[in-house]
Amino acid sequence: MASFRPDAPQRRAVREVCGGVFGPGHCRVVVAQRVYHDGRDWTVYSAAPVRAFDVPPGLVAGLVAGSVLVTAAVAYGARRSVRRALRPVKAIRDELDEINTSEFGRRVPVPADRGELHALAQSINFTLDRLEETFEQQRRFTSDASHELRSPITAIRAQVEDALLAPEDTDVREIGEAVLRSLDRLQAIAADLLTLTRLDVGAPCEREPLDLGRLVADELGHRRAVHKMVPRLPPGVTVRGDRIRLGRLITSLLDNADRHAASSVSLEVRRDESPNGDPRFLSGTAVLEVLDDGTGIPGDQRERVFQRFTRLDAARSRGAGGAGLGLPIARQIAESHGGTLTIIDSPRGARFLLRLPLSREL
Repeated sequence: MASFRPDAPQRRAVREVCGGVFGPGHCRVVVAQRVYHDGRDWTVYSAAPVRAFDVPPGLVAGLVAGSVLVTAAVAYGARRSVRRALRPVKAIRDELDEINTSEFGRRVPVPADRGELHALAQSINFTLDRLEETFEQQRRFTSDASHELRSPITAIRAQVEDALLAPEDTDVREIGEAVLRSLDRLQAIAADLLTLTRLDVGAPCEREPLDLGRLVADELGHRRAVHKMVPRLPPGVTVRGDRIRLGRLITSLLDNADRHAASSVSLEVRRDESPNGDPRFLSGTAVLEVLDDGTGIPGDQRERVFQRFTRLDAARSRGAGGAGLGLPIARQIAESHGGTLTIIDSPRGARFLLRLPLSREL
């Protein structure tokens, strides 16, 4: 029947054997089993017919057709579910495609279901809110800057046209001085706009230890004050910052105080403790206080003066000087140095308080 035997240590082996005692073209499954009998090892063979797995063709066709139908149904259901789930995304995308610079007020729809898409839509709307606010600020800034630049240009044009229309009645020196005043104003506005641009983009600056009292004294020495200056500038109050920018800050405060004072301006530099444990002033606070004896600033208007191109009616009109950029620049410089610039209460006039982190460097 067969000649194979189980390989040690196996005691059983199974093979398919064809021909031989089974006849040509016939196969059997033969099992060889090793047994021990009468003190000897014997190999016992047994055989069984090989039976093919016989499946009716109709059953096979049915199984194939059923699998195809089930697969198609699952794919269709998945497609519908995905399309339904992505419908809010399409609505958000379509709305974003429609938003342009003239329609910043539009917002994307927020799905009712509180999930990831709901959070995404809210984040997009918050971003659009910030973009709209930034765009509106830029639009106002551009409009105000154009208006400020147009004023001196218009004055120069009018002065030159008058001189051309009546050259025999024109005093060249008078016209020249008038044009120079307008050019000075134009140059000051351009310089302020450039300074604001550099501050907005966070342009790097040189930082060095500076004696705040000496810095204020230097700025006082470079100006012709209209009113009396009363300085109290003790040495040794050191800050770390950019000399040019801090000088620009001090100049803005002095210009503002001198412009609106009735008779005098008081200046005081001193050391102070950290206000309310502010982490920006852990090493102490260097304070510059500028107080004029003018009409002062109403409490509800104190933050407005730090907005760009802002003037407070008659006392701070264009005729009084300035384009409304000095104080905004001063505050931005203070903040870029880790400090603050505020207006606090005073019995009379406006009292500006500059706080900068105190430096221990000498």
